[in-house]
Amino acid sequence: MSALRSAPRIVGVDYGSKRTGLAIADPLGLFARPLGTFAPGLATAELVKLDTREGVATIALGWPLEPDGAEGSAVERVRSFEGRLKKALPHVSIVRIDERYSSAHASTRLHEAGASRRVRRDKGLVDAAAACVILEDYLRER
Repeated sequence: MSALRSAPRIVGVDYGSKRTGLAIADPLGLFARPLGTFAPGLATAELVKLDTREGVATIALGWPLEPDGAEGSAVERVRSFEGRLKKALPHVSIVRIDERYSSAHASTRLHEAGASRRVRRDKGLVDAAAACVILEDYLRER
């Protein structure tokens, strides 16, 4: 670790079977910005690279509960991803964040920001924005 490196970062993750959205908090942990979307198999490697480059203290992992709060089949896929993260980044704290409606909130925010309909239909952009929503929820809660 470099003596000049800033404090380890907090990262938001919106895991999906096709794409995984990532977002990162500023060094003070006040704001979230999207990092992009990655194939699910590459998301862990991307987080490892980020940890090497900047340090990662916490991962706010979107937990896909059903509308009634129950754990459905999507939770098992995210649980498996969580296990891979724990193996690859054993020193990083992983916090599960209820991600119900995060994609809908992300789409609404994109609309409010003036994004065109074509841009709002870009599922990769929506997934990265959903990771920001998850991360912002974590930052607000802590």
